[in-house]
Amino acid sequence: QVQLVESGGGLVQAGGSLRLSCAASGRTFSSYGMGWFRQAPGKEREFVGGINWKIGRTYYADSVKGRFTISRDNVKNTAYLQMNSLKAEDTAVYHCAATDRPYLSGSYREYDYWGQGTQVTVSS
Repeated sequence: QVQLVESGGGLVQAGGSLRLSCAASGRTFSSYGMGWFRQAPGKEREFVGGINWKIGRTYYADSVKGRFTISRDNVKNTAYLQMNSLKAEDTAVYHCAATDRPYLSGSYREYDYWGQGTQVTVSS
């Protein structure tokens, strides 16, 4: 079993930056990849981006491309979501999720393990 714990959320002004962390534990982390999702009140859970854990290749939703960067530290079993140029519409609860499937999906239904989420609020 894999446990995921996010941290780093908070309140920031528009144009500011935050870095979220997602620490994986529970067993030797060998999941294929990790995704970041967000969910705003009254909206569906949205794919933000993901990373192939082994080779470090990253994928992003169009809405965050050029502003958000995903990275990982294999030694610490931790993934990061660096968010720059934040906008009010980025306000949401952000979750990391891990998948054992041999591909990264934009659908939250294809992820096996989830963190509890961390709130990001961007004030305009």
